[in-house]
Amino acid sequence: MTYELLIGDRSYSSWSLRGWLLFEAFGIPFRESRTRLYHDDFTRDLAAWAPARTVPTARTPEGGLWTDSIAIAEGLAEAHPDAGHWPRALKARALARSLVAEMHCGFAALRNDCPMNMRMASGGFDPSEAVLADLARLEVIWAAARDLSKSGPWLFGEYSAADAFFAPVAMRIAGYGLPVSDGSRAYVQSHLAHVPLRRWRAMGEAANRTIDVYAIHPPARPFPMPAAISAEVADGPSVNAACPYSGKPVTHFMQAGGRVWGFCNAFCRDKTLADPEAWPAFMAIYEAR
Repeated sequence: MTYELLIGDRSYSSWSLRGWLLFEAFGIPFRESRTRLYHDDFTRDLAAWAPARTVPTARTPEGGLWTDSIAIAEGLAEAHPDAGHWPRALKARALARSLVAEMHCGFAALRNDCPMNMRMASGGFDPSEAVLADLARLEVIWAAARDLSKSGPWLFGEYSAADAFFAPVAMRIAGYGLPVSDGSRAYVQSHLAHVPLRRWRAMGEAANRTIDVYAIHPPARPFPMPAAISAEVADGPSVNAACPYSGKPVTHFMQAGGRVWGFCNAFCRDKTLADPEAWPAFMAIYEAR
């Protein structure tokens, strides 16, 4: 038996992103279930995870339930002490936990005014004084973490639970073009280039669900992900007979690098189409031919 994780729509559910990264970015296997925000399915799906009220929620191999992202972080760190959720140095660990707690309960203006939307970016957002105050506070605590670690692209050198918790904030800064310092902008770019986060966004694009309540401030523009290999839907046959993910016979196709590649279903194709370099299994066959 393994962990089970319930998440919402990848393109919009910032809390789900935190919980998912706490597994994916630390190499902890889990089985994923999905529900849809602002849909009748949400209440029905949550009923199977009672007493959870929202996503993410995780079930442990022993049948326990973590109904909050901090609970997931602490539970996984306890069960997998060598995974690296918290910095090893005690002073850094204390600050990392403090930053996670502040992120979990604070920054209300930033959350409310800038809901996470990883499908499109807003080109005309004018931050309020309250949002600017939240950004100023981020500058203070991110600088404190970097001053303590003094190495690496992440807050405490190596990627930690603190970075997983601030990943949705980085997506807000990128998506709304929020004004931050050069150091904070570099930290946001580290998140955008992070391969697990790139996979998360690619799967959100493959799901292709737009939720109207997550409105864009015009003019809309593409979400600023790193440049990826150009790819498009194509007709077969493909150079590969088996899907790089499942090993099953191919039925859906895309073109990239002047060749046609096959996948066992539309989702496998479309998640690869969105960002080929986010998928090591695909890049292995792409680079081998």
